Amino acid sequence: MLDFRLSDEQEMLRKTVEHFARTVVAPQAEELDEKEEFPYDIVRQMGEMGLFGLPFPEEYGGMGGDYFALCLAIEELARADSSVAITLEAGVSLGAMPVYRFGTEEQRREWLPRLTSGETLGAFGLTEPGGGSDAGATRTRAVLADGHWLINGSKAFITNSGTDITRLVTVTAVTGEKANGAKEISSILIPVPCEGFRVSSKPSKVGWHASDTRDLAFEDITVPAENLLGERGRGYANFLSILDEGRIAISALAVGLAQACVDESLRYAKDRQAFGKPIGEYQAIAFKIADMELRAHTARLAYYAAADRMLRGEPFKKQAAIAKLYSSESAVTNAREATQVHGGYGFMNEYPVARHWRDSKILEIGEGTSEVQRMLIARELGI
Repeated sequence: MLDFRLSDEQEMLRKTVEHFARTVVAPQAEELDEKEEFPYDIVRQMGEMGLFGLPFPEEYGGMGGDYFALCLAIEELARADSSVAITLEAGVSLGAMPVYRFGTEEQRREWLPRLTSGETLGAFGLTEPGGGSDAGATRTRAVLADGHWLINGSKAFITNSGTDITRLVTVTAVTGEKANGAKEISSILIPVPCEGFRVSSKPSKVGWHASDTRDLAFEDITVPAENLLGERGRGYANFLSILDEGRIAISALAVGLAQACVDESLRYAKDRQAFGKPIGEYQAIAFKIADMELRAHTARLAYYAAADRMLRGEPFKKQAAIAKLYSSESAVTNAREATQVHGGYGFMNEYPVARHWRDSKILEIGEGTSEVQRMLIARELGI
């Protein structure tokens, strides 16, 4: 028998994060968005709550939970503010998870306690200027000589890479050439700040204003040979597996935003009067909100199913791609429809739906575009 109910422990976590998101995050969201300020105090509190350590073992400072627990927390945070939600998602999925999955025991014990506590943030540098979805076109190079890697190159759109508490950036770099002439791409840990590590100024973004996004440049950065993360030449392949997991978390974030649009539209439709009655009593509005709930509910089931297969140790690449594709497109649609429900007020930044509208579009781009997800699904179907 299928059972989609949360366990008592999972429901307690969800309620705890929901309360935190509603009472701490939501009241600050508009100001953080307007000032484009990174939420240091909120990050500190999330660290104290153990959210950055949710899917990691206690021996590394984690909470001993699993990836689904992380997704539940991300969904609830995204109902209040996507910038806060993506800060947690990237800090765990892209910052700490590669170290946990592929690091040596020494690397895990050096980095994970700090990352799982939220005391410091890690980032992963994969995308490069001009590269986009073609991550295999990596140009950043790392040369091994005299027991050290010499790194030169650049990365673009890297989340959590320029904050005051960022202490680790893992980068993919070309470290040689394979027998078939293809690039040998490896992952290397760069402790930051360090000599030769350059961080761009904050870009002007459409959304996610309180999230840290930077371009990076590496100018003759030198790190020890033992900073290699995982097997040499497996950097690209390993990170693709990290992306598969991350797509489930991004799906959870998208579901949170999609549900937030339902919440705000319901509230507005009950209060706003037109022609003598609440606008929610008009079928045009009621059906619009019903369709929004339909998308949020279905998207949630999709990421639940993908997470379930992942935790069972079953293949989940297709399910993760489906969840990410459907939920991100649902979030964009719900944000557009919520803006329409609000009418002119939906175009005013004082209303949360305006921020949700701006924050939603990147969900169809980051961690694999919608086009890439369709390509992955087709490949898994054998075409």
